[in-house]
Amino acid sequence: MENIKIARKVTLVSIVGNVILSIIKIIAGFIGNSSAMVADGIHSVSDIFTSVIAFLGVKFSAKDEDDDHQYGHEKIELVVSKILALILFGTGAVVAYNAIQVIIKGTYVKPGYIAIYAAILSIGFKEWMYHYTMKGANEIGSNSLKVDAWHHRTDSLSSVAALIGITGAIFGYGILEPIASVVIAVFIAKVAVDIYIDSVKGLIDTSASEEVKEKIKSVVYDVDGVLAIDLLKTRLHGNKIYVDIEIAANGKLTLNQSHEIAKKVHDSVENNIEEVKHCMVHCNPKKLND
Repeated sequence: MENIKIARKVTLVSIVGNVILSIIKIIAGFIGNSSAMVADGIHSVSDIFTSVIAFLGVKFSAKDEDDDHQYGHEKIELVVSKILALILFGTGAVVAYNAIQVIIKGTYVKPGYIAIYAAILSIGFKEWMYHYTMKGANEIGSNSLKVDAWHHRTDSLSSVAALIGITGAIFGYGILEPIASVVIAVFIAKVAVDIYIDSVKGLIDTSASEEVKEKIKSVVYDVDGVLAIDLLKTRLHGNKIYVDIEIAANGKLTLNQSHEIAKKVHDSVENNIEEVKHCMVHCNPKKLND
């Protein structure tokens, strides 16, 4: 429930900020005769939709297990992340297409200074929103909010491109505006592809990082009675991890004693490693020299 509250707060700030910023940029673009600033304003409008989708991803993935989803709903976030990645990629493609059309047609115009002021405002606000959203995403471990944070960053880069292009056009280098837009569109597409790949990894049960696996091993070996780790398997499940582990214990122990060691391993892994949602432990007997 606390995660949903944080996500709701971050999303509300993002939506309100983007609505105001979009209006300012689009108006400034029309008044300043800057197609780049109008496009940048439309880009900000897309942030409103991605923020809403990101919040829905956090909300639905936080639902408890039920009969139809006995392993929980965390993977909903990964599906949402894929949708956001596609939106990001589409936005980059539209920006690139429009810029290339301007270059082909040579329809350059001289924008007004109000467009520069709007671009500077956008850069400052979107950079702040990137850090604000990423902080919230890290706090609750949300992939969707991380994607949304990167959308803020790409919007900031888009405004940088607009600023360069608008400034260049004012001083007689109109082609700089569409060229900068194409460059930023490539960056947007790169971020979208990276996000999409990360989402796919979570959906196909990719194992946890080596760093996490080493942390798991360290926690397990700290449990008294564990002689060895015979098998360790991990799989990503949204923003959580499932762990399957086989440990070795003294074969002369009673079933109850072995079970107690396995239970301690289970509790230790789940309590000490935040990313782990569930740890399944199997205990193998090991012969010791008399």
